[in-house]
Amino acid sequence: MAEARTATSTQTGILGWVERTGNKLPDPVFIFFYLILALVVVSIIAAMAGVSALHPTAIDEATGAALRIDAVSLLAPENIQRLWVEMPKTFTHFHPLGYVLVVMLGAGVAERSGFFAAGMSKAVKSAPKALLTPVVALVAMIGNHAADAGYVVLIPLAGILFAAAGRHPLAGIAAAFAGVSGGFSANISPGQLDALLFGITEEAVGASALDPTWTANIAGNWYFITAMTVLFLPIIWYVTDKVIEPRLGPWKGGATAGAADTADVAIPGDEQASKGLRHAGLAALFVIALWLVMVFAPGTPLIDEAACDAIPAAKCSIHTQLAPLYQSLVAAFFLLFLLTGWAYGRAAGTIKDHRDLVNMMAESMKDMGYYLVLAFAAAHFVAMFGWSNLGLITAVHGAAGIESTGLPLPLVLGLMVLFAALLNLFVGSASAKWALLAPILVPMLMLLGISPEGATAAYRVGDSATNIITPLMVYFPLILVFAQRWQKDFGLGSLTAMMLPYSLWLLVSGTLLIVGWVYLGIPLGPDAPVGYTLPEMAAPAIAQ
Repeated sequence: MAEARTATSTQTGILGWVERTGNKLPDPVFIFFYLILALVVVSIIAAMAGVSALHPTAIDEATGAALRIDAVSLLAPENIQRLWVEMPKTFTHFHPLGYVLVVMLGAGVAERSGFFAAGMSKAVKSAPKALLTPVVALVAMIGNHAADAGYVVLIPLAGILFAAAGRHPLAGIAAAFAGVSGGFSANISPGQLDALLFGITEEAVGASALDPTWTANIAGNWYFITAMTVLFLPIIWYVTDKVIEPRLGPWKGGATAGAADTADVAIPGDEQASKGLRHAGLAALFVIALWLVMVFAPGTPLIDEAACDAIPAAKCSIHTQLAPLYQSLVAAFFLLFLLTGWAYGRAAGTIKDHRDLVNMMAESMKDMGYYLVLAFAAAHFVAMFGWSNLGLITAVHGAAGIESTGLPLPLVLGLMVLFAALLNLFVGSASAKWALLAPILVPMLMLLGISPEGATAAYRVGDSATNIITPLMVYFPLILVFAQRWQKDFGLGSLTAMMLPYSLWLLVSGTLLIVGWVYLGIPLGPDAPVGYTLPEMAAPAIAQ
């Protein structure tokens, strides 16, 4: 890591400014605390100035007109009492917390048993030479579910495999880095990132009180992220083979250059690992079969056959009845990762008994320590934003301002993508950025006719595209070290320049994808339309 920091200090120009500015920012946890202090001040000023808005979906029982929402000072007695009395509830009821912890209990076993690493290694090593680039890119994007393993195992492995094929190893590192990080939101199935982001989205919708019936569905972007995978795969393939590798020139270092430095990278592939993968495959089939039985068997618990009894037939659909299935997906991914990791570990010898399994689950929770601290700060920021009513007021006036400009909704989402991409250069955490943006953007876009799933999808495009060019991304120095094992004089500027074409192509194509998606009105996932209609106005519930 020392080499990476030395290279970083010489960076100049716009990238140097990004690095210096970003390094001056405090930790995201303290960013939230500073924002809470600023929010308190703003809430006091807004309350004194009489800032207000008319609620879009609630009526005042006394007048029969739209309910007036006034800004409330966070130093009002009821808010001070709520802060201290409800602090445990504010933290533990933060929606992303439960979703992420449940999924990571299983994913931690799959990662620590070696299942994720073995699966990625097997897939890439088995690729024909002519298809090495697309296979590396595809495995990298799917490997997002593996979290750290995608960076620590696949990226250096891609360099070794490219060199063994007589190709430039830095091209392999670039393709894998672009897939794992640039295509961070692209995948063929939902996973822990979906649970994390949709938990924050649900929190933002709940705080706005626009639609009390809306609940998060972690498959709400499934169709869209699959389309991202299909779109990004040929882009990464083209940029690697036609843009990056020709610039790097022919590789003359041989297949073993840098091998001594990569000896610490675990590359499974022996007979035990193959046996473990077969057992993991059987475990995966078991989980899939179990969920199919719970959907299609008589008296199934995952279909609510009575869901349409209380609503008009015209508004009922199979997705309404499948709501329990969608809500069970968090548990499904927990069980899938847990059983496949356990099956692999037992067969490969990395899990000897049940104590090893429990220890792996405990270690995965230890790794979530920083996230818990971040979630505590983010939970209070989001909650206090709701208590002050500033989130809804800002969303109402912001939506009115956008409507007055006459900008088409697809263009509005495109601008949101660019804003998220710019912010990503300075604040690397996907959850931290979305917790900052969602309380305003989600309700504002709902008022404009864009669903919470649509807002989340647009954010994901911008969040991932610039990961690979910001020196503040947590794995950026590590990727530099991997590259320097093959080319000693490869500096931070070299890495950024190599990844810039990927970033631009992914940003432009991803933005066009979400703009076109909204324009065509294609569902983003099962029971997840891109458009949104506010519920009919109703009298607000009387507080208990």
